[in-house]
Amino acid sequence: MARKETAADAANAGRLKQIALTYKMTRKADKKIGLVLGGVGIGTLAVFLAIGFVLGHPVYLGIFGLLIAVLATAIVFGRRAERAAFGQMEGQPGAAAAVLDNIGRGWTTTPAVAMNRSQDVVHRAVGKAGIVLVAEGNPNRVKSLLAAEKKKMNRVVADVPVHDVIVGNGEGLVELKKLRTTMLKLPRVLTGPQVTATNDRLRAMGDLMSNMPLPKGPMPKGMRMPKGR
Repeated sequence: MARKETAADAANAGRLKQIALTYKMTRKADKKIGLVLGGVGIGTLAVFLAIGFVLGHPVYLGIFGLLIAVLATAIVFGRRAERAAFGQMEGQPGAAAAVLDNIGRGWTTTPAVAMNRSQDVVHRAVGKAGIVLVAEGNPNRVKSLLAAEKKKMNRVVADVPVHDVIVGNGEGLVELKKLRTTMLKLPRVLTGPQVTATNDRLRAMGDLMSNMPLPKGPMPKGMRMPKGR
C-alpha cells in the first residue's frame, strides 16, 4: 500500500514539474499567459457565483463554477502552449518531422526519405489515408524532390494513393500548426492490413536500397552497365 502511495506521489510530482516546465517555456513566447489564465479562471468563477447569488444557491454554483474554471483554464493553457511551441518550432529544420511523430496512432513516420544539398527535406507518413509526403524547405526546390519521391512510390506501391504537402506560409502551403489537422482530414481509403502491407513493402524497398552493393571508386571509362535479361 505504501509503495502504491509513493508511486502515485512521484507521478503527481512529475506531472506538476512538467506543467511548470511547460508554463515557463510558454511564457518565453507568450508574455501575457499568466494574465490570460488568471482572467479566464477568475472570470469563469465570478460568472457562476453571480448566477448562484441570483438563484439563491451560491455555494453549489460556486463549487461547480470552480471546477469549470479549472477546466477552462486548462483548455486555454493547452492551446496557448501549443501555439507557442509551434511558433518556436516554425522555420527550424525537422519541425515537420516532430509534428508527424506526434500525429497519433495509426500512422508510421519515416523522416528524411529525400534531401538535397540545400537541406530541403521530404518526410513520409503512412496511414489509412495512404502515403503522405511532407516537404519542408524552399517551395520551388522541394517540388522536384516531391516529384521524384512520388514517382518512386508509384513504382513500388502503385495501388496506394500518394498525397504531397509542402509546409510553409503562403499560397498553396500548409502552416506547421495546421499540418496534423490537414493530414487527419484526408479520406481514409486503406484498411489496417493494407497499411501494414504498404509499410512492409516500403521497408523492403529501403532494405534493398541500403544493401545494394555499390562499386568503389570511379567507373572505368567505356564500361557499360549490364542489361537485364
